[in-house]
Amino acid sequence: MHRWSISPRAATRLQCRLAERIRCDPLPTNIRFVAGADLAFSADGRRCLGGVVLYDLKERLVIEQTLAWRPTRFPYVPGLLSFREAPAVLAAVRKLKGIPDVFILDAHGVAHPRRMGLAAHIGLLMDRPTIGCAKSRLCGRHVDPPAQVGRSTPLIDRNEIVGAVLRTRPGVKPVYVSRGHRVTLVDAVRVVIACVGRYRLPEPTRQAHILVPRHRHDG
Repeated sequence: MHRWSISPRAATRLQCRLAERIRCDPLPTNIRFVAGADLAFSADGRRCLGGVVLYDLKERLVIEQTLAWRPTRFPYVPGLLSFREAPAVLAAVRKLKGIPDVFILDAHGVAHPRRMGLAAHIGLLMDRPTIGCAKSRLCGRHVDPPAQVGRSTPLIDRNEIVGAVLRTRPGVKPVYVSRGHRVTLVDAVRVVIACVGRYRLPEPTRQAHILVPRHRHDG
């Protein structure tokens, strides 16, 4: 769809064009296989390691995991991290044998100044349903959600609801859920809640976050 080795200015313009192609489609109700993705960088920052975990929501277990290294071809620029990180994640996705119903990334989807965070960008390139579930806010404003698990408040940026601030565990900070590609915000929240176990983060991305650091010194 586009090259990765472009200037930050060109990348910014590209994000604005790609954001117009993001779809908001309902997911099926019988979601079972959820892929979680995370990444890490080599010590010198020249390579990025993408990791993907395929999680069986019915059996509550990991059934597959993949890893892929890719060279880092884009500088660190806040708001443009998908150009730096997406190639490694996509390479790990291509190694999957199973077919996920939906992907969750430890990143933002449309909860991004140009509505094109990593989860939205990767979803568009794969043309697959994707959800962003981030630990911190990138843009917008909100009030804290109630203390009960499963409660949420809207994340609003420039008078647009771009995500949900979701309470996944009592007594801990909420997570920031946003739709990526081919998913509604209601379904994104539903899937994240379904994937949460004993921890704050949904299990697919939590397992990916455990997987990737174990192998960041292998390559």
